[in-house]
Amino acid sequence: MRFCLIVALALSSIAALAEPSEVEQKITEAMSSESRPEADVIRDWDRSPLETLTFLRLQDDMRVLELLPGGGWYTRILAPVLRENGELYVAIATDNVSQNLVSEPGFDHVEVVDIGVGMERTGPFRTNFIPPFEFGLSEIDMALTFRNMHNFTPEGRANINAAVFKALKSGGYYGVVDHSRRHMEPMTDENRRRADVVQIMKEVLAAGFEFVDYSDIHYRPDDELRYEVGRKTVTGNTDRFSLLFRKP
Repeated sequence: MRFCLIVALALSSIAALAEPSEVEQKITEAMSSESRPEADVIRDWDRSPLETLTFLRLQDDMRVLELLPGGGWYTRILAPVLRENGELYVAIATDNVSQNLVSEPGFDHVEVVDIGVGMERTGPFRTNFIPPFEFGLSEIDMALTFRNMHNFTPEGRANINAAVFKALKSGGYYGVVDHSRRHMEPMTDENRRRADVVQIMKEVLAAGFEFVDYSDIHYRPDDELRYEVGRKTVTGNTDRFSLLFRKP
């Protein structure tokens, strides 16, 4: 009898672990939305948004700030998840999202933040500098940036990190995902769209953040970490680091 009870409890525990959380269900539903472009859906297999956002501790009632949203790949997933209980802000290089996405049905609640300064492509290998600025937000629960920090000079990244630190609430999360470059390898035209994970960690910690976690979700053992991420033989298979920090 006791053995049967133990087995039953074990099976119920396994079933509970396998049951997706409410936010995981919302992420999955957002990924399955008919409004997502086919080109976005094709990238799900290598960007693993469900696993990535789960690792980053996303909850559906958070106030989230997405930096450099680009074409809105992650915006199209974050917005539906946060629509009912949370808020989504996008900032820095938001032209594509503001002109093409927020006018679509279901995205009218996405708030585009004007930081009042622009990027200057004055760094080595066409990297961007951005002067000190503020988001004009406070008590944000989470800030996220996906494959963007490599585009900036160290000074530019420092200004971004400082602005994020000020906008976050105490205990708020800062998630950073980017293409991996070999540690301490000099920047070249070939690897300029990659970032040294150790350097990125040191810069974020220097801004006052605490390190929370690292994930190998995007570990790619056959990426040699040396070639341009846009090469046909590399695109979609770049090794990327996923870092999570917290404001004390």
